[in-house]
Parts: sequence; structure tokens; C-alpha cells
Amino acid sequence: MIDRQRITIEPGKRGGKPCIRHMRITVYDVLDFLASGLTIEQVLEEYPELERKDVLACLAFAADREHRVANLCVA
Repeated sequence: MIDRQRITIEPGKRGGKPCIRHMRITVYDVLDFLASGLTIEQVLEEYPELERKDVLACLAFAADREHRVANLCVA
């Protein structure tokens, strides 16, 4: 489930991409760091304004997106 308090989408910010708590840090920025091999702790060091729950919300967002895409392919 997506935490709408942590993952926000605003049309005028970062091209409408999903961001974290109205900041200019996108979900994709965080996911890209994780995919490149950084740990959650290293991401938090890179972005000290983030909280662990923010990073977990990014992972939940990605899982939700994947689930929706998989369901579209089956239908």
C-alpha cells in the first residue's frame, strides 16, 4: 500500500514524478541508489533529510507499480 503522506505527486514539481514528502527527491532517485548497490543507511547518509520510512515507502511504491503492471499484462 502506498503511503500518501510520504509519496506525493505534484504536477509542477519534478515533472509530476512521485516525490518524497513534497521534497524534490523522487522515488526514482532513491530506487536508483538502491539498485546501484547502496544500502538504506548509505541512501540516508546521501539524503540526510530522508527517514528510513521514506526509503521503505519508495520500495512499497515500486512494488505496487509492479503489481499493477503485472495485472494489466494478465488481463
